[in-house]
Amino acid sequence: MNILLLGSGGREHAFAWKIVQSPQCGQLYVAPGNAGTANIAKNIALSVIDFSGIHQFILDNSIDMVVVGPEEPLVKGLVDFLRSKPDTANLPIVGPTQLGATLEGSKDFSKRFMQRNNIPTAAYETFTAAQIDAGLAYLENQNLPIVLKADGLAAGKGVLICLSLAEAKESLKEMLLEAKFGDASSKVVVEEFLNGIELSIFVATDGKSYKILPEAKDYKRIGEGDTGLNTGGMGAVSPVIFANAEFLKKVEEQIVKPTIAGLEKEKIDFKGFLFIGLMNDDGNPSVIEYNVRMGDPETEAVLPRIESDFVELLKGIATGTLAGYDLKISPDYATTVVMVSGGYPGTYEKGFPISLPSDPSASIIFHAGTSENPEGKLVNQGGRVIAVTGLGENLETALENAFNTVEKISWEKAYYRKDIGQDILKLMN
Repeated sequence: MNILLLGSGGREHAFAWKIVQSPQCGQLYVAPGNAGTANIAKNIALSVIDFSGIHQFILDNSIDMVVVGPEEPLVKGLVDFLRSKPDTANLPIVGPTQLGATLEGSKDFSKRFMQRNNIPTAAYETFTAAQIDAGLAYLENQNLPIVLKADGLAAGKGVLICLSLAEAKESLKEMLLEAKFGDASSKVVVEEFLNGIELSIFVATDGKSYKILPEAKDYKRIGEGDTGLNTGGMGAVSPVIFANAEFLKKVEEQIVKPTIAGLEKEKIDFKGFLFIGLMNDDGNPSVIEYNVRMGDPETEAVLPRIESDFVELLKGIATGTLAGYDLKISPDYATTVVMVSGGYPGTYEKGFPISLPSDPSASIIFHAGTSENPEGKLVNQGGRVIAVTGLGENLETALENAFNTVEKISWEKAYYRKDIGQDILKLMN
């Protein structure tokens, strides 16, 4: 198969790494890709939201399947666009339609979907600028802390946890009246704060059947001990000890099954990955949010644990034949440590040459924000630069393998968290 993969981050390098292992992959193209995908596939200088360019590339290169990595093209309707063209109407695509992608594109839409389908989630109300007085009054009757979420896509930065009533009121005004997150906060979801431990569940679905992929826990804050600003993710661990068989059964019965049934009942065409952010509150799951693609950096910890043919999985999703796919998962651990540019998630400098080890034994180096400079040297190009995944029979070994490789990678002002996985090790011991 000739496959077109859209995206440029660590998630897409992990996808590419897994796709090219399949005997079913002929030529893999990645648009726009990064310096890591360039080593195993053919990078194409195409934006993920250049729908006409993507359509023409599909025709010119006899593409047999499209795999959409990030959320933006899905929320903007890429799948609908390609389906509206007679020559790509029946092309297998991994990714939901625009309506399906609204589960991520609008927090209010997804909360209402959960309510209609009796899926456990935090209590909430949604407000617009015209309802600011009602929103401020609502806050006065809520328990603290309270969560404020920008309704639209805000690059992972649109969620605020407010510890005081004054902070909550000020933040609500900034979001609604001062467009703190631009158009994304033209509506704000005010939500009950959930206690417990967070984790992510990943579901592959063709809209009717589903397969639950390995779960993962990620680390969102920049500082050790989960301090400082939120980032796109500083690391991940899979499997997760507090997601035991009993808990995962509850997730399947109370969340996954009603979600897939709800999509079908509401005629929402969803052929892709559903990333369900969960809170485990004393063994009971609640949905924090839906995303309509795989997570990053969780993908870099999840995909190495899938032992069955990954292209076969993608094909099953895109062609409605997922029920016949035999998913095989390794019992081993995968732990991912993300290396970032100094200053991220604020301002940071680009263009520093990166030194990589020639032999990252028992670990995999995934590129995220990398490129080659005019001299052909590997340099940092983004905030999150490299994701190193260590593998091992147990968590200690997997972490040791990840950090051993991380210590051999360098560029000026590089930073990473040294405490990834340590909280889970404490729970295990």
